[in-house]
Amino acid sequence: QVQLVESGGGLVQAGESLRLSCAASGGTGDTYVGAWFRQAPGKEREFVAASRWSGQGTLYSDFVKGRFTISRGNAKNTIDLQMNSLKPEDTAVYYCATGRTLRPQLKNTYEYWGRGTQVTVSS
Repeated sequence: QVQLVESGGGLVQAGESLRLSCAASGGTGDTYVGAWFRQAPGKEREFVAASRWSGQGTLYSDFVKGRFTISRGNAKNTIDLQMNSLKPEDTAVYYCATGRTLRPQLKNTYEYWGRGTQVTVSS
């Protein structure tokens, strides 16, 4: 069973930065895509960013382009999300996912999920 563990969430002020990390026990081969989604209270889980676990082939949602960067982490089988210029509307639980998806923006195409890490941005 593949396990994903997110870390790095917290409480910051608007304009500050956070770096999230996702450590995977598997599901990181060449056919897998690693992704970050987020879910705010009362809202649907939405796509944030995705890439191959090698760090290549990145894709971003429009609302994070230029502010967030997804990349391979320094440790093996990790994928990070650098979040800069955070806004209060970025407040959500951030989830890591991995899967052999051809449509990385669609949450239902991922096979494995982490439990999430809370990011809160105060104004």
